[in-house]
Amino acid sequence: MHHSFNSVGDVPRRVFLELGLKGGLALAATPLLMDSLLSTSAPGTLHAAPVAVDKAMLNRVLARALAKGGTFADVYIENRLSRDIVMEEGRFKSAQVGISQGAGVRVIVGDKTGYAYTDEVSEAKLLRAAEVASYIAKDGKPVKPVDVKEARRPSFVTVALPLNDIADAKRLDVMRRANDAALAYDPRIKMASISYYDEVRGRVIATSEGAYITDELPLLFFIVQTLSEGNGTRHMGRERLSRHSGFEMFDQVKPEAVARACARESIAMLEAKDAPAGRMDVVMQNGWGGVLVHEAVGHPLEADNIARKIGAFTGKLGQKVASPLFTMVDDGTMPNHRGTINVDDEGTPAQKTVLIKDGVLQMYMTDVLSAGQLKLPRTGNGRRESFRYLPIPRMTNTYIENGKDRPEDVLGSTKSGIYVQSLSGGSVDPTSGVFNFTCREAYLIENGRKTTPVKGATLIGSCLDIIQNIDAVGNDLDHGPGVCGKGQSAEVDCGQPTVRLRGINVGGSRARG
Repeated sequence: MHHSFNSVGDVPRRVFLELGLKGGLALAATPLLMDSLLSTSAPGTLHAAPVAVDKAMLNRVLARALAKGGTFADVYIENRLSRDIVMEEGRFKSAQVGISQGAGVRVIVGDKTGYAYTDEVSEAKLLRAAEVASYIAKDGKPVKPVDVKEARRPSFVTVALPLNDIADAKRLDVMRRANDAALAYDPRIKMASISYYDEVRGRVIATSEGAYITDELPLLFFIVQTLSEGNGTRHMGRERLSRHSGFEMFDQVKPEAVARACARESIAMLEAKDAPAGRMDVVMQNGWGGVLVHEAVGHPLEADNIARKIGAFTGKLGQKVASPLFTMVDDGTMPNHRGTINVDDEGTPAQKTVLIKDGVLQMYMTDVLSAGQLKLPRTGNGRRESFRYLPIPRMTNTYIENGKDRPEDVLGSTKSGIYVQSLSGGSVDPTSGVFNFTCREAYLIENGRKTTPVKGATLIGSCLDIIQNIDAVGNDLDHGPGVCGKGQSAEVDCGQPTVRLRGINVGGSRARG
């Protein structure tokens, strides 16, 4: 990829777009240029150039890819226009506009994969990438791909206000509104940081099975962080809002609401005491707490691990692996959610996949390669960060289904323990399923009530432990957006109702009283 970093005013728009066609361009604006640059930008003045692709050319590229043999080949072409703006301490600190375009060609032969990519979308470059990828087949017999034919797929992303039609002044306005609301919440809020990111990603996917798919995904990601000071301590709160959507997202969820939710956490945690350590019951609030199951259970259910015969769920299809109260789903079709896709990055339609139902393991999340290895259906989970990456099995919108308990009853029937309202960083070993997670906002549970906020709490255990020890599931399913890392990043959504985990190890900084 070719990078150029300049102030935006130094690059004429025509040159900007020409450079963007050749791979990638990131333009960084200095704070002094920010207001005049963005506030005067008219809607529709900057678009990523569309990918123009000839089907006959794609057929030739796929034929070249399979010229030495193979079981599957595909061409993935992508173009992306993004904006990234940061506001700190009431000032716009940075802004970056990026254009990226390129393509990758893949060949699968049994368990082996060949892949090559180019940042120039031309027939010559694509044929060369196909030639390189085909080396994986060496001296096999040529395979004739099916001529590509356009396939229509249902769309799960609706857009009322297209991002490319929005004046940048409106982007700055929602950031200012969030900043003002955060600082007005309480005088103990000393600083706010607002991050705004949007992109429009266009894709063309062609496969040796004859599929030809064009698709466009808009994405918004809005993050508010607030720093509070009081009682001789500080706390940094965080709240995130993200959807595959047009700018109407900010009509549906006001930036002020995001800011106030963030500031509430910052103020509440100023009263936090040191968390106790030991084995105790944990009640997890609905919403982003689902990231625990995403990490501890979702990753071990991705089929590339299963195909390598590693992980806690290997060989357990049809077996009881969790509490009968536990049902877990991955669903790429949820309208406008952050993890939603119309098709995955291999052209497989998005779908709802029940992974565990009533405690019994039903299915793994597959891509083309792992589905072939395991002789399972494709579930639409072949995803990649960009054209520079191979697709691998990844989650989309993953959640625990609603149970029958009222959330207040789940808490009220818990004599003592920890109430986890939000999690932050964590890690999991997908081979063993062992995890640890830091609680960003947590409280003691005393006699069925949420009481003193606590800091320094961590959750420690294994995936089988937590899903076998769930004994209450609420009826208040909610979701939260996130970024999932697995060698490459992917936008995901995690969700759960209120749940109770019996007897989980909690790490803290003092002995349990």
